[in-house]
Order: sequence, then structure tokens, then C-alpha cells
Amino acid sequence: MTESQILWEETVEPGAAWSHVLKRGTALRLTDIEGGSNVGVLFYNFECPVERLNLPDTLKAQHVGRLTKGCVLYSDMGRILCSITDDSVGWHDPLGGCSSASLVAAKYGESTYQEQRNLFHKNGLDSFLIELEKWGLGTRDLVPNVNFFSRVNVDPNGAMGFHERNSLPRSTVELRAEMNVLAILNTCPHPLDPNPRYSPKPVRLSVRRGAPVLADDCCRISRPENMRGFTLTERYFA
Repeated sequence: MTESQILWEETVEPGAAWSHVLKRGTALRLTDIEGGSNVGVLFYNFECPVERLNLPDTLKAQHVGRLTKGCVLYSDMGRILCSITDDSVGWHDPLGGCSSASLVAAKYGESTYQEQRNLFHKNGLDSFLIELEKWGLGTRDLVPNVNFFSRVNVDPNGAMGFHERNSLPRSTVELRAEMNVLAILNTCPHPLDPNPRYSPKPVRLSVRRGAPVLADDCCRISRPENMRGFTLTERYFA
């Protein structure tokens, strides 16, 4: 990546939230600075937010139970919101959801802003809602989220288990926006993380100019359904 390609960079602190409209054709690179981070993310069509991330369709259309390079993130209209164009981790969780205030209190103990200021324990659900409110959205707009840098395994009996040390320091994943996408994210701990200590990690964000989507693009050709998804998305902007 050259300096001229970078449009914006910043660090999202541990347990913080962030939102931004990724313009079609730009890319968002997430970097796990210390290793072991979790980035919960929601995606919406910025121009029509009733179109939003649909994880069941994303997994079903691509016959996957995890996300990595070559996968795309489908909306509930069958169009593609984002494509994963680069990934040094190899496994990102689409199953675990986000934490809530009650879960965080039960796991890490009670914590208030009045007592601990910015070090108080945040949770994924409230963090999502705070960012959604900034864009005129709310509880009715919540959908299942992706957890980047985290891995959840499912055993033959259906039990879900958190895979520790899935992401190493300086691990990256890059998302190319195929629409004008409202991205809502937070760096709160994964709800299944067994660490008894509240210890969210910071993440570095970089928004850059993306390369054009070619006919042999790895995300386009990775699954037959993806070719249809790109066609529907391109027709939307025709």
C-alpha cells in the first residue's frame, strides 16, 4: 500500500466504537495491533439502510461456516455489501454475536463510568446501539454481526467453543466496499472469550482506494452465487 492510496487512518481504542460510510470502491483494512482482538461489525446500505447484512444468506450462498479471503458479505437483497480481498488470519467468526451489559457484568463484575471513567466495562450491544443512533437507526435495525479476528468452533453436538490465540499481532483483514456501506464496529471482547479479565484490544483502521473489480476477481469467482451477487450489485449502480 502506498501513502497516496491511504485516505484515512486511526486507532480504535480497546472497548470503543466507530462508524463510517465506506464509499463504493474503497477498502477498509483492519489491523490487530497486539493480537487477540475482536472487532464486531455491522454493515448497511448507506443510501437505503433497510438493506443490511444478512449472515444466514452469506453463509448459505457460499457453503461456509467461517469468513476469510474470497468470501463476500451479502445483504438481505442478494447484493454484495463488502468483499474480503485480503486476510492473514484465515478465520473470522460469523456465529458468536455480541456481548450484552448483563453478560459483561456477570463475567467481569459490575463497572460504572462514574467510578472508572473511560476504563469502565463496555459491551457490544450497547456500543452498536450508540453508533446506530448517530445515523438515525436503532434497536429495530440490529442484525447478527461479524466478529473479525475471532474464531468459534462448533462440535458435532452443536456446542460452540472459543478458539484462543486465533489472531496474532499485526494480523490484518481487508474489506472492499461494493456499495456505499455504513460500517458500525466496536472493539469489545467476544461474548465467548473465556478470559476472566476484561481486556479488549485496540485495532488500527486504514481506509484506502481499492483496485477495480476484474472478471477474475477472487471474490467474484470463489462461488457461483457470488457471480450473480456481483451482477445484481453492478446493476444497482447502472
